[in-house]
Amino acid sequence: MGRIGLLVSDFTMSFMWVWSGVLIKMYVYNNLGFGHEPTGEIIKSTLSIVNMFFFALLGKITNGGTYNPLTVFAAAITGDFTRFLFTVAARIPAQVIGSIAGVKLIIQLFPEVGLGPRLNVDIHRGALTEGLLTFAIVTISLGLARNIPGSFFMKTWISSVSKLTLHILGSDLTGGCMNPASVMGWAYARGTHVTKEHILVYWLAPIEATLLAIWTFRVLVPQLKEEKVDKKAKSE
Repeated sequence: MGRIGLLVSDFTMSFMWVWSGVLIKMYVYNNLGFGHEPTGEIIKSTLSIVNMFFFALLGKITNGGTYNPLTVFAAAITGDFTRFLFTVAARIPAQVIGSIAGVKLIIQLFPEVGLGPRLNVDIHRGALTEGLLTFAIVTISLGLARNIPGSFFMKTWISSVSKLTLHILGSDLTGGCMNPASVMGWAYARGTHVTKEHILVYWLAPIEATLLAIWTFRVLVPQLKEEKVDKKAKSE
C-alpha cells in the first residue's frame, strides 16, 4: 500500500502541478488584468512561491510524493537497486502520465492557454541551459538536505526562491522547466514528445546533470568536512 500510495500521490501531484502553473498565469493576466509589467510579474512570482510551499507540504503529507522525476531520480541513485527500479519503472511513468492527463484537460477547457514551453535556441544551447539549471537546483537541494535537515520552512523558502530564479533565467531559452514530466505533458499535446530536441534537451541533459551534481556533491562535501575538522583542531 505504501508504494501504491506513492504512485497515486505522484500522479495526482503531477496532474495538479501543470494545472497550478496555468491557473496562476490566468489569474494574474486575465482576472487581475496585469500583463508582463513589473507588478504582474511580482504577483505571479509571489503566487509561484506560495504554490511551491503548498506542493512541498503535500510532499510531506504524502511521505514523499512529488511531481518532478529529477527529485525521485536523485534519491533513487543514492538508494538500493530495488528502489531505483521502482522509481524508474513506476514512479517516473506515473508522474509523466499525470502531467499528460493534466495538460489534456487544460487544453480541452482552456484552449487559449497555448501549448506550453518551447525550445527557442538551438538544441546544443538548449541542452546546456537545462543541464546547468538542473545541476544548480539539484546541488542546492542536496546542500539543504545535508545542512538544514529539520527546518521545513527555511528549506522550502530557499528551494522555492532558487527554483524561481533559475526558471526566470532560463525561461526565454528553454522555458527553464527543470521538470521532464511537466514538459512531456505539453510536448505530448503538441506531438513533439519523440523528437530529438525534446529527448536531448528535456530528458537526457537534466538526467546527466543530476548524476553530475550528485557525484560532485559526494566528492566535495567530505573535503569540506575534513577542512572544518582541520581548522577546529588547529584552533584548539
